[in-house]
Amino acid sequence: MDYMDRLRRFAVDGPSLELDLERDPEALGPRTASIARLAALVAVGGAVPTYGSLVDEAVSAGATPAEIVDVLTAVVAVVGLPSIVAAAPKLALALGHDLFGVDGSNESGAPR
Repeated sequence: MDYMDRLRRFAVDGPSLELDLERDPEALGPRTASIARLAALVAVGGAVPTYGSLVDEAVSAGATPAEIVDVLTAVVAVVGLPSIVAAAPKLALALGHDLFGVDGSNESGAPR
């Protein structure tokens, strides 16, 4: 099936769409698909646990921490800076970093 057939199936949302998705859930390849899912998560304002599982998935698929952080840069023009600011600490925690430390302040000492 070519890309136009797949696009038509998405547009129509017919009964065979779910079967098609089950057959080829990683059409982009695991690494690219996991990065795309992270970008979608930033766009919808996902929860911290979801960031954790998707970052684990991306790392397992071969994405580097730098590439994962670059997702924020890639989507800022679409989702806006407030979404990126909200996503950054969640993404950092998923990568094993606490940007604000245990006392809840940032580098300048200002509360978050």
